Amino acid sequence: MVEIFEDRMEITNPCRPLVDTWRFVDNPPHSCNEALASLMRRLGICEERGSGIDKVVEVVELHPLPAPRFEAPDGFTRAVLFAHKALTTMDKEERVRACYLHACLKRVMNEYLTNASLRERFGVEAKNKAAISRYIREALDEEVIRVFDADAAKKSMKYVPFWA
Repeated sequence: MVEIFEDRMEITNPCRPLVDTWRFVDNPPHSCNEALASLMRRLGICEERGSGIDKVVEVVELHPLPAPRFEAPDGFTRAVLFAHKALTTMDKEERVRACYLHACLKRVMNEYLTNASLRERFGVEAKNKAAISRYIREALDEEVIRVFDADAAKKSMKYVPFWA
């Protein structure tokens, strides 16, 4: 089911996710209904590689939009995609989610989240890198990302998702 609201779009699937919603970006695809999935692939409605979530996260970063939210309440799966929102009006949960998904996307591309990459993701100038450092700290405090090399110089810090 696809529902479109003024500030968001919600896509709901009646199947409980087969992987943890925190791992949607890096895990290989799994289907709740292989026969239906096979038919949809043959009809050209979906692809077989399972890169849909990666593509959504990448497009969200390009534009820059708030990060999508993936939920699994009561045995179904919901993806919520949000309309444009200025970084200054995003709350902590939205910034942390954006930071985490940025780290996931970087990880699957064999790269790392850095202050510079997150500034680029949010469209923030270098002179405002302190704000980005605060956002990284929020994600670290929520334990959704971690430092890749604790011995690295402060300016050279790299981050990965908590599961990496």
